[in-house]
Amino acid sequence: MNSIARWVRVIAGIAVLGILAAISVLLVPPYISNWKLQRYVNGLIDDPSMINRSPAAIQAQIAGKAASLGLPLHAEDVRVTTSANAFRIDALYVVHVDIAGYSVDLHFRPAAGGS
Repeated sequence: MNSIARWVRVIAGIAVLGILAAISVLLVPPYISNWKLQRYVNGLIDDPSMINRSPAAIQAQIAGKAASLGLPLHAEDVRVTTSANAFRIDALYVVHVDIAGYSVDLHFRPAAGGS
């Protein structure tokens, strides 16, 4: 009887790990894409030529990068504020993920720049 109980626990453990792996396959890609977008936004802040661009152009550029990453971020979801010699970028978007009858909304807020 002990041997059967051990096998049941092993099978249950493998099933739990399989479920966690399946959930990770669905949830990790949006986080990776957000990380890539955040790096891109950080790069824009560090680029001295960006200070001369209009906020609308910066918004469109960020929205284009997000689209290339498959993210649901639109130009109107990006806020660009400028001051004397600096600017700040703030964005907000939501990725909807369906997991076997359950849905999750992942809220992302990439931002960079001075205040």
